[in-house]
Amino acid sequence: MADVALSQSLSQQQTLAPQMRQSLEILQANTLELNQLLNQALEINPVLENQTESESFDEIIEDEIIDPDATDDWQESYDDDLRELRILERRTNGTDHDAAEKREHFHNSLVAPESLQSHLTQQIVESGFSDELRNDALLVISNLTDHGYLDGTLEELAISLQIPIDRLDEGLALIQTMDPPGVGAIDLQDCLLLQLERMGLGQSLEARIVSDHLKEFSRNHFPQIARAMHISVEAIVEAAEHIRTLDPSPGSRFLSGGNPYVMADVKITPGDIDEWEVELTGSYLPRIRINSDYKEMLTNSSDDKKTRNYLRNHIRDGRAIIRAVDQRQETILAIAREIISRQKPFLEKGTRFLKPMTMNDIAEIIGVHPTTVSRAVAGKYIDTPHGLMEMRKFFATGYQTSDGEDVSNEAVREALQDLISAEDAEKPLADSKLEKLLKEQGIQVARRTVAKYREQMGILPSHLRKKF
Repeated sequence: MADVALSQSLSQQQTLAPQMRQSLEILQANTLELNQLLNQALEINPVLENQTESESFDEIIEDEIIDPDATDDWQESYDDDLRELRILERRTNGTDHDAAEKREHFHNSLVAPESLQSHLTQQIVESGFSDELRNDALLVISNLTDHGYLDGTLEELAISLQIPIDRLDEGLALIQTMDPPGVGAIDLQDCLLLQLERMGLGQSLEARIVSDHLKEFSRNHFPQIARAMHISVEAIVEAAEHIRTLDPSPGSRFLSGGNPYVMADVKITPGDIDEWEVELTGSYLPRIRINSDYKEMLTNSSDDKKTRNYLRNHIRDGRAIIRAVDQRQETILAIAREIISRQKPFLEKGTRFLKPMTMNDIAEIIGVHPTTVSRAVAGKYIDTPHGLMEMRKFFATGYQTSDGEDVSNEAVREALQDLISAEDAEKPLADSKLEKLLKEQGIQVARRTVAKYREQMGILPSHLRKKF
């Protein structure tokens, strides 16, 4: 019988402190998610209340009683993501184990239904990789679609954030090792190959079919594939059955059922002559504050250490939420105002007049790190005169027209969509023809770029769009 022995080892592991994790969740939450978070906070933290009168954030903070012994153990910073990842939770002197567990339960309760982004973020922050690599991976996560694919290209993201592409490439490679398998893929082919690689089938017949004959596979042209690979049709069919068990949309299990309801987080409306006004939506959001009765109890409970610790911890937790919400609102509003100042042609004339703009451009003006901008705009929408638009779409590289005008990638996509929408259904436009038509409009893009944008927009190639 094998010997059984006990042994112990000492290891060091970094974890994201509960208040820092909550702060990031509030920053990244859209208006609907923030409403849920705040209502949960009101239910869980007894010292919080919903304001009945309008008060500014400064008035709330100034009115609070701050216990000199209740120093915050967490540094809250949106502007330096490397520091965010280094911050560890430290236990306050005099706080017992039960109180620490209650605070941990409180913060863990303030979580909206898990999204793909939050699922991946949790895995990244708990990994043992360097701060820089984890931070780069988090940036890529904020630029994934709900189905788990990279939205755009790493080149565009690197330009927007002013970060070397090799760093983002390493961050993407880290994400591609996470759950669910296939996440972080560039396209469908990449998604299927990542899953096969995870199964140890990177050199298998299935992988060769996906890599070299995906188009024929999608049309069930198995005899054609068999002839090209010099393999029996039976073997191809068997491999095809295995390929069909793979998930073409790794992020879909994190999507809520039915069509998700999208609400604008920011609204832009015409103001004075040649001016535009911006306001945050969500006037229905709870305006939470610390209940004054509990603050009075804290000052009068000096002889009761247990009560004092209980109140002090909950008041500190409440103050952290108030700060995080206020910082979120100020950051999003500052970003939206800067978007307005740079995108007036779009507001006046439409998507075709969107100008290239990077997150680094905005970050320098409002005084935050580009990664803060990336997190602040993730999942947020702006109600513009031309409809509801994802904030992230305003940040894109672009091209110069033959007239020397700058146009964004989003404008190129709209031009491409207009051409395809107007095509003859019996004679759909091939990518090469679309390239020429865009060139006639002054937009110089390569055929492979046309194909890339068409695939990102979910539009089939011309031979599959043809109708008889």
